Amino acid sequence: MHSPKPRILMRLAYAEAAQQFLRSLPPEHFMEATAQATQREITLESLALVRARRPDVQVFNELLVQYPRPRTDKPGQVVPDNMIVIHPEPSHAEGSFDVPFEAGSPFCVLEYVSNSNKRKDYDDNMHKYERELKVPYYLLFYPDGRELTLYHHNKRRYVSVKPNEDDRLAIPELDMEVALLEGWVRYWYLGDFLALPAQLQSELDEAKRRLAVAQRELDISKSQLVSTNNQLISTNNRLVAANTQRDDAKTKLSAERRAREAAEKELARLRTQLGQKRRNNGKEM
Repeated sequence: MHSPKPRILMRLAYAEAAQQFLRSLPPEHFMEATAQATQREITLESLALVRARRPDVQVFNELLVQYPRPRTDKPGQVVPDNMIVIHPEPSHAEGSFDVPFEAGSPFCVLEYVSNSNKRKDYDDNMHKYERELKVPYYLLFYPDGRELTLYHHNKRRYVSVKPNEDDRLAIPELDMEVALLEGWVRYWYLGDFLALPAQLQSELDEAKRRLAVAQRELDISKSQLVSTNNQLISTNNRLVAANTQRDDAKTKLSAERRAREAAEKELARLRTQLGQKRRNNGKEM
């Protein structure tokens, strides 16, 4: 029966195996079709948004995964196009993700297959994910045929995930869904569509443009309001002046009326005195 090596020797063996794997890669492994590269970019940008909300979601790109195999010291090796690990402790993997030395393990692997550029043996990779690593989720996308399949491991083998009521494929543990949109694998988190940075930037630029237009209109409105307010102040001043003149005129008329009344009273008094004098003079004669 195989006896496991001490941990330090096992680490050295894994490091050497990673270097041997890198040296053995054929040139075509480093060449990627445009469709594969586009989908990889979409995936990384979308999952970055998920990670911003869930720090326990760790995303890896073209990283060699090494894992123990029974009855041999040589580790199993596979390189997924993208890989998701769920664990609160960050991984310190550099040249390879060595499962025995990591706190987490692959939770979801993503592969993008192109007819024009088959970089890997995807049948062999699927066997490793399903039989050896037992990765819970495996997403396989054919950009050339716009075909998407999401597999879920049922403890024995992979079974394809059926679309939900929104016609999307759900990964409940990630609060995430995937579906084809305009020919590409797109992502939803907690039911919300994850827009790409370019789209978000375009929407931000449009929002800034509309804000600038609204600001200009607001400045014009403020200027018009100031002008209108000045006109109202001027009109009010004229009304105050007119009211003052009217009050002055009323005061003058009132004074004239009182003077006239006083004069009429004085005239009446004098007439009364004159009449009295005449009556008295007539009696004396």
